[in-house]
Amino acid sequence: MKTKIISRIALQLALVLGAQLCVIATPYAQTEADSSSMTQDVSATTETTETSELLDESGTMPMDSAPPLPEMSVPGSDMIDDASNAATAAEASTAEAHTGYGLEELWAQGDFVARGTLIIMVIMSAATWYVLVTKLIQQQVLLSQARATRRFWHGKSIPDGMKIYKEHSAFRSVAEDGVVALEQHHKRQGEKIELSEWLGSQLQRSVERVISQLQNGLSLLATVGSCSPFVGLFGTVWGIYNALIAIGLSGQASIDKVAGPVGEALIMTAIGLAVAVPAVLGYNWLVRRNKVIVDGLRNFAADIHANLTMGVKGG
Repeated sequence: MKTKIISRIALQLALVLGAQLCVIATPYAQTEADSSSMTQDVSATTETTETSELLDESGTMPMDSAPPLPEMSVPGSDMIDDASNAATAAEASTAEAHTGYGLEELWAQGDFVARGTLIIMVIMSAATWYVLVTKLIQQQVLLSQARATRRFWHGKSIPDGMKIYKEHSAFRSVAEDGVVALEQHHKRQGEKIELSEWLGSQLQRSVERVISQLQNGLSLLATVGSCSPFVGLFGTVWGIYNALIAIGLSGQASIDKVAGPVGEALIMTAIGLAVAVPAVLGYNWLVRRNKVIVDGLRNFAADIHANLTMGVKGG
């Protein structure tokens, strides 16, 4: 019984002593942590002091005394360097090739088909502008003659009014044909057709002759306007064909291999359109002006017919 009592007392004493030891150990651990932090601050201050001593008077650190930096490797840097080297090599090869896109490069780099197509379109363009200029001059002369018909009828007779026109004038030739037809009808002995019918047929022939002269060259403009886009398209197709051959020979569709032939194709297309547009516009413009001239010429012929048959002055 006494033994049990003694053991309980010893157990209680042990628990009390353990609790006190824990209370005492906690401040001691905090003291050790504070001391370690103070040690780190002291070491940092020491390093800062040493670094400041290494600085020169200008505030810069000498290169010899600077601590070496650790080498750092960036992930993927090797791939970036390879891509940069490949881009530099591509630029160098493009600069060496120096593929051009102008007319001089087109003529220098093109084959006989491309050069022949270019020559054909240049000839068509030159013919278009020649016809446009010559027909405009001819039409302007005829329009000035049409405006002079009022002065024509101010004369005493048709031969007197013809003096205002120059030799080989279209309006003068119509008036002369009417006078000649009247004389032929008077000289005709025996049976003869009506004077009105005879004069009408002769004046109609004279007017048709002038109309035929006015229409000369218009068929060329119509041909150029309809064919030149297809000629340019042929040059385009040929340029793309050369581009495909260059891709097949090189084995890669790089821009320096196809830029020249594709640029040549685009230039051919542009030249074809540049030839066709003036031809079409010029054709429509000339046809409209011809209509005005022909209407004035036919009215003048009708006035000549009325004057020679009935003595009525026109204008």
